[in-house]
Amino acid sequence: MGRPKQFDPDAAVEQAMQVFWRHGYGATTPQGLVDALGIGKGSLYNAFGGKRQLFDLALRRYLDLQNATVAQLLDGSGPVKERLREALHFIAQTDLADPDRRGCMALNSAMEFGRTDAAVTAQVQGMFDRMEGAFCALIEEGQRAGEIAPGRDAKALASLLLNTVNGMKLTARVESGPDRLRRVIDTTVDLI
Repeated sequence: MGRPKQFDPDAAVEQAMQVFWRHGYGATTPQGLVDALGIGKGSLYNAFGGKRQLFDLALRRYLDLQNATVAQLLDGSGPVKERLREALHFIAQTDLADPDRRGCMALNSAMEFGRTDAAVTAQVQGMFDRMEGAFCALIEEGQRAGEIAPGRDAKALASLLLNTVNGMKLTARVESGPDRLRRVIDTTVDLI
């Protein structure tokens, strides 16, 4: 009979997500993971198979959290454009408040792996598709409510919003304050 696990695998994936998000995949060593998670190397390999498998779990967790956050921000009642503006401001404020300015783990991973890793590319594309779908649903709701012109292409506007969020996340990594992001948000919402 094997020894019981001395750690919570779910908490370990959460901690690993923080490590990979801060350092990226390439700069994260197995020893760095072991130290951060407070587990032995044997436990790391027995529980997760290795660094790459743990990275995949951590990236999936990040993507799920991001999609859930965006869906929650956009859901609700009230004028669609105001909900959109509030969601974009929340995203900007969250990124600017991060003392490490880690940016977006999905975008960081896409830049690190490029298109050389089909699994990472597919995960990031899946997040983009879900986020764009949430934006499209919000725009269609605004069209039904008369807030957004019904002749506008909802999918094209959703793609614009996805690209805006991705650009904001990159900008927030280097900005010292919120002014530029506020201008981007206000202009984007006004264009919708």
